Amino acid sequence: MCQLERELEGKVALVTGGSRGIGRAISLSLARSGACVVINYQRAEDAARSLEAEIQAAGGMCKLSRFDVAQYEEVQEACQALLDAHGRIDVLVNNAGITRDQLFVRMRPQDWKEVLEVNLTGAFHCARTVAKAMMKRRQGCIINIASVAGMTGNPGQANYSASKAGLIGLTKALAKELAPWNIRVNAVSPGYITTEMTERLPDKVKEEILGLVPLKRFGSPEDVALAVLFLASRWSAYITGEVINVSGGLLM
Repeated sequence: MCQLERELEGKVALVTGGSRGIGRAISLSLARSGACVVINYQRAEDAARSLEAEIQAAGGMCKLSRFDVAQYEEVQEACQALLDAHGRIDVLVNNAGITRDQLFVRMRPQDWKEVLEVNLTGAFHCARTVAKAMMKRRQGCIINIASVAGMTGNPGQANYSASKAGLIGLTKALAKELAPWNIRVNAVSPGYITTEMTERLPDKVKEEILGLVPLKRFGSPEDVALAVLFLASRWSAYITGEVINVSGGLLM
């Protein structure tokens, strides 16, 4: 972390779904590295304001931006306001995501649609809006938060797995398309990360999961955040179109 401290001084970073879980850790990491972090949220206002206060108390720069990534008009309006205020968006982290788990034969079309709209179409909305501004400045960095589920599939998560697989494909396509404008596009693919969801799992299930992970532990949100910070920094200046698995060796 020491070599990356203040690495993002003067940069503006937008983190979607940035108030809780992995998004919260990403927001904190980017703020500690000197970026002015714009934390997007939709419903978790209390969590967003608490994080804003924490970042500012530590001397960091932070703003909140409430919008639904699935609504293109809301994304456009929010990003334009951000550009009007700062004149730039240097880093976009597409982290916003939801789950609607159910066995495939029981999955409602609405559950399929909602997950794809937030996890995949939401990333398209944000990247399309932000990329135009990055192209004008001929620089920028887009980081998509995928999942190992998008590479291996998970029973009961056909919608989630499909959305994350699509996000990986989007990452690679955008990396090729935007490279001439010096815009790098990469993905971070978390494995089993300690969150509210994993904390609620029965001990037996946790043991079964850990049996699959070579490092024999769940990852932390900070593990994911450090990978994002690396991809946002100059230390990854020659890396684009890649998927970094933060999975404890699960996909080695």
